[in-house]
Formats: sequence, structure tokens, C-alpha cells
Amino acid sequence: MDKLKSVLNGTDGPETPNILQAANEASTLGWGTRVKGFVGCFVIGVVFSVLGACVLFIPKIGILLFIIFYTFGNICSLCSTMFLMGPVKQLKRMCDKTRALATTIMLTCLVLTLCAAFWWKNFGLALLFCILQCIAFAWYGLSYIPFIR
Repeated sequence: MDKLKSVLNGTDGPETPNILQAANEASTLGWGTRVKGFVGCFVIGVVFSVLGACVLFIPKIGILLFIIFYTFGNICSLCSTMFLMGPVKQLKRMCDKTRALATTIMLTCLVLTLCAAFWWKNFGLALLFCILQCIAFAWYGLSYIPFIR
């Protein structure tokens, strides 16, 4: 009956959303879920960073485990903010002109830390990149606070 009314009135009926609109509506998270995702991912990142510091003094493999855990912890902490803003908005903000340099240095340090540990097998250089990673991550985090940069 509704279809007959819509045909007689000259309307085609309710508008069906396209695939992108439907996917966006299906994937949006509520604010409570976003906060839980942020806290969970951030806590995992902090736990891995602290775990990396704890395994640092294990003979022979401690430094390698530290590099892996510390870098994975930083990646988890970075990804945790994507729960609050959404991944696209987060990536746009990361590439914003005010923090593009901080983002580039931070991501470069993450990659160079893993390269120094696995491909170059130079653990002194890997520790240097871990220190630079920490400084770059702090600089990146401070770039979100107005008038700090």
C-alpha cells in the first residue's frame, strides 16, 4: 500500500543510502565505546613499554626484547588516539602543517629503531633511536596543546 501511495504521489519511496554511507553508519562507535577503546589501547601501550624496560637486563636477548616491546608500546599508544577522533581525522591531524615535522620524525624513529635491531644488528644505534623515539613521541604529544609548540 505504501508503494502505491508513493507512486501516486510521484515519489520513489524512501531513499536508500549508498554503500559508503551504510558502512559509515555501521562502523561508528558511541562515545563510551570510543573511550573504552582509547583506555584499553593506551593501557596496552603503557604495559608493553614498561615490560620492555623490565626485560632490558635479561642477558643476550634483553635489549632486543626491550626494543620490540618499547616500539610496540609506542605504536599502541599512538593508535589509541584513533579511537577518540577516528582514524581518518587522526591521520589528517597528524599531517597538519603544525605537527607534520613531529609526526615525520616520530614515525622515522619508530622505523629506524626496528631496522637497527633486526637488519643492522646494531643495538647501540637501536638504543639511540629508542631515546629519540621517546623525545619525538613527547614532542608529537605536546604539539596537540595550543601555544606549546
